[in-house]
Amino acid sequence: MNLKYRLLVFLLILGFQFSIAQHNIIPVPVNYEKSNGSFVFQDEIKFKTGNKEIKSLKSTQLFQNYLTNLGISSSFDKKAKGNFISIDLNKKKNSAIGKEGYILEVNDKSIALKANDPAGIFNGLQTLKQLIPIVNSRTIEIQSCKIVDYPRFAWRGLMLDVSRHFFTVDEIKSYLDKMSAYKFNVFHWHLTDDQGWRIEIKSYPKLTEVGAWRVERNGTFGEGRAAPKEGEKATYGGFYSQEQIKDIVRYAADRNITIVPEIDVPGHSMAVLAAYPELSVQKESKYVSPGNKFSEWYGDGTFKMLIENTLNPIDENVYDFIDKVFTEVAQLFPGDYIHMGGDEAYHGYWDENPEVQKFMKKHKIKNSHELQSYFVKRVEKIISSKGKKMIGWDEILEGGLADGAAVMSWRGMKGGIEAAKMGHEVVMTPTTYAYLDYMQGDVTVENKIYASLSLEKTYKFEPVPDEIEAKYVLGGQGNLWTEAVPTLQFAYYMTYPRAFAIAETLWSQKKDKNWDDFVRRTEENMIRFDREGDNIAKAVFDPIVTVYKNDDVVMCKLENNIPGTEIYYSIDNTYPVKFAKKYTDPFMIPAGNLKLHTQTFREGKPIGHELIINREDLVKRIKK
Repeated sequence: MNLKYRLLVFLLILGFQFSIAQHNIIPVPVNYEKSNGSFVFQDEIKFKTGNKEIKSLKSTQLFQNYLTNLGISSSFDKKAKGNFISIDLNKKKNSAIGKEGYILEVNDKSIALKANDPAGIFNGLQTLKQLIPIVNSRTIEIQSCKIVDYPRFAWRGLMLDVSRHFFTVDEIKSYLDKMSAYKFNVFHWHLTDDQGWRIEIKSYPKLTEVGAWRVERNGTFGEGRAAPKEGEKATYGGFYSQEQIKDIVRYAADRNITIVPEIDVPGHSMAVLAAYPELSVQKESKYVSPGNKFSEWYGDGTFKMLIENTLNPIDENVYDFIDKVFTEVAQLFPGDYIHMGGDEAYHGYWDENPEVQKFMKKHKIKNSHELQSYFVKRVEKIISSKGKKMIGWDEILEGGLADGAAVMSWRGMKGGIEAAKMGHEVVMTPTTYAYLDYMQGDVTVENKIYASLSLEKTYKFEPVPDEIEAKYVLGGQGNLWTEAVPTLQFAYYMTYPRAFAIAETLWSQKKDKNWDDFVRRTEENMIRFDREGDNIAKAVFDPIVTVYKNDDVVMCKLENNIPGTEIYYSIDNTYPVKFAKKYTDPFMIPAGNLKLHTQTFREGKPIGHELIINREDLVKRIKK
């Protein structure tokens, strides 16, 4: 064997040993201590447990299924002495790890997982899955280690909007699978909106007969989509039967996920009013919106609805409707919370209606914000009568917050801070860090949306502002609105890797967050997505292009925050960009019919998209 070949073999072995010596776990555990040796999976592995608790056994079976897909068979053997995995619930509770925490120990003979609760067993097995290296090898080996781990927050959520685009039962289950792998434990299911009602309510069959269907339209939501034509059939949509919902709830529970259903009222109710127009102020016939433009937004957070989409807050029939709907919803979802929406409720039709104004005067309601508060407080009483807690978007604060209500703060942190100071529980999900429908890369390679949210910005999310007590913050979540997300694979693209950052914020200790190490682990999990054939955004590798003026000279700055990257660019219409200039300092954009070509590289290989931007579009990026 010549020296060059021996050196290559040595480097390959060293690289493999290094890969198992450091973990790639997301979210990063509280404590990871490696030790000498490693556990090697044989073709068959034994499981030992004295535990007969059903949920723990179910979690073990799910992990066994995972091993089967890797070509490793398994069976239970209480007498196994080598190459086994033991899984047990603590007979005496370990107060340090709580309900969802676990202790995982790996040595050369066995793997031992212990927890106080089945939720901890499930979470520990997700970590064990991530310890298994992503290598094409007959030998699967795990570095010996001890992990002590538990979550920082109890509410670690993702929201999926199924109104704008409908996702099948199997697609919802797949989304839950991905969530659970990264220790998310709340699935906020946005089931109703102007574009479709997605849950069977037996008391009101037209909600799904009419409200679940809209006319087919394609392309971007807004002016490019036409309203329904007279006589046009509504063919796009769908809904979940109550039996399907029960099945999904069970599926989620097996994966340590609680589902929080959202029925969005009093606004965002066009699908309701298409089925039951008598529940509106005007009582005129409506349609389920196909995504056409039906509102004017003024850039300061205010807006005007061009079509009525709000329930009538003075009609007792509305409260009878809400009571019957939430009766059925409460029976389907065993979790503590029901989300009542409460956001972006347009008050204009209330303000213009004489009957509404007469009601307000009679009941000494000063303005439409107080009228919405009247509505919200009645809804809270209905929900609490079902044995549930109410949570709503931060607009439910306006006019006075209902007793016992929790607030989901989305318009920044302000609503959450206000609610917490009043002694109410809050879930932080601000647009500035947690809106997963926002662009995550350059507009030239992303769907154009009015706002951007990079992976690095998401990683800076901190749910507990200094001015409030941490005990009021249940946790946080990321939100995926689906106007521009028609498929499951694109939902993955928009959710991940930003959901990795949210998971780490909500599970891991604040002091342990480290961007460079997070990026390293994210890259390894990107490989996991690739191997599983699932979509994941890699926009974090792309150059960040900033254009500004220095006196009258147009200048361009290029950045990338991934360690070890180099940026190359050309501004003279030449390509491929790998033969152009290496970026070192901001440069001038000269006049002329030209384009910027730029791309990131690592060790001579491209790792990001090539961005190609016309000079005209570059100039438009200069902030006024």
